[in-house]
Amino acid sequence: MNRDDQKPDGSDLDAMAALSALSWQVAMGADEAIADLPLDRYAATAAKAAQPAQSAPSQKPPLTERIRSTPPPAPASTSAKVIGAEEAIADARQAAAACTTLDDLRAALEKFEGCPLKKTATNLVFGDGNPEAGVMFIGEAPGADEDRQGLPFVGVSGQMLDRMLSFIGLDRSRFYITNMLYWRPPGNRTPTDAEVATCLPFLERHIQLINPKVIVLVGNRSAKSLLQTSQGITKLRGKWDAVSIGSIDPPIPALPTLHPAYLLRNAAQKRFAWRDALILRERLNELGLATSPLDTGSDAD
Repeated sequence: MNRDDQKPDGSDLDAMAALSALSWQVAMGADEAIADLPLDRYAATAAKAAQPAQSAPSQKPPLTERIRSTPPPAPASTSAKVIGAEEAIADARQAAAACTTLDDLRAALEKFEGCPLKKTATNLVFGDGNPEAGVMFIGEAPGADEDRQGLPFVGVSGQMLDRMLSFIGLDRSRFYITNMLYWRPPGNRTPTDAEVATCLPFLERHIQLINPKVIVLVGNRSAKSLLQTSQGITKLRGKWDAVSIGSIDPPIPALPTLHPAYLLRNAAQKRFAWRDALILRERLNELGLATSPLDTGSDAD
């Protein structure tokens, strides 16, 4: 709380105002504590100001003397080995390549220690739905609800996606869904390139094991990474492309679309997502994967 959050008499805001401030912080992504107890920075500042000022030394010792006087760092513990990004990617490739089933892949991810996100996440978020359905959705990263439940797309945005797909005859018995990342980034921040690269070998093996007839790339990061392009999702969406994965030949048809979390913030864009759903439905009809009539009474627009 800053000084603007206090009444003129110096007392704290009332409970409702404090709750409103807390809700705003959660909405901004500050939903995780980083210490066991709150820190009163006002008290610390006041205590520091009360201390007598210390005069700075007139001259620093030469740099060489400062270096000599600095004790060498303690050797790193072998039990807490920190590996670099390239080594983590190599380990991920080796672990993923050894998997012959989805259960193997899940077990490999549970043992994998090369992605720092695992240390801050609550659960591994692997996949959900029917792996035999022929349709695979790939999102970007788990959110808070997904992290708690260990399942992809179960929060508000996931519910919106399920509702939209129900209008074209799809539910989770008729598609399989996962994410590029298997652990939630703290505060739902944007994944780093290193985190994406570390998880990519597992995702590629995931796709190989599912071997879908169609992939739907949900969101900007998944579309750009798997299509290997610098174009953004607003230019990619609604246009069929293809994902090339290892030994799978020919490449798998892929349709990029807007992420439902983006649609929740930009309601006017829902009409484009509905058009993408109709494009997907048309391809499913061609492949014989559509098993129910189209719901023309959709309110998705």
